[in-house]
Amino acid sequence: MNATLQGAYFMLAARSIGLDCGPMGGFNADTLDDAFFPDGNTKSLFICGIGYGDAEKLFPRSPRLSFDEACTII
Repeated sequence: MNATLQGAYFMLAARSIGLDCGPMGGFNADTLDDAFFPDGNTKSLFICGIGYGDAEKLFPRSPRLSFDEACTII
């Protein structure tokens, strides 16, 4: 869980200086780890593309539930 939080803060920091982030899961972590971390001491959790995106090529944000639809205050 600590690595996931670090990844989230990494993306927040990148976005705070105007960079776009594209986190990706669903990759073959074993193949990536063998190529980049052959000693076996480091394991990959996710891949994140970072750079300046072309706003015209970005996909629109997917629909989200409103607060009232997603939450109930008790």
